[in-house]
Amino acid sequence: QVHLQESGPGLVKPSQTLSLTCTVSGGSITTNYYYWSWIRQPPGKGLEWMGAIAYSGSTYYSPSLKSRTSISRDTSENQFTLQLSSVTPEDTAVYYCAARDGYSDYVPEYDYWGQGTQVTVSS
Repeated sequence: QVHLQESGPGLVKPSQTLSLTCTVSGGSITTNYYYWSWIRQPPGKGLEWMGAIAYSGSTYYSPSLKSRTSISRDTSENQFTLQLSSVTPEDTAVYYCAARDGYSDYVPEYDYWGQGTQVTVSS
């Protein structure tokens, strides 16, 4: 059973870069055909797929966030990381890491989820 756990600061100042790490256990992030995504939910809104890193290391981003988003990985630690630059209060959300077998940007298709971590953007 794949287990995911998000970690990172809960408070980020406007204009700074938000950085979160997802630590994976019970499976390798290089397992064939698995995709590892970041998904967020702002208060009172729905879930939003932000981007993914594939088992191969290839990355995919939501067009609306592509200019500010970077996803990378550390295979030795079995972790992948989200960086979101130039944050504003509108980036306040619960951030989730998630995984599935095969590429998808459709949130309901994700099988494995972390518990989520609240990030607030405020001065």
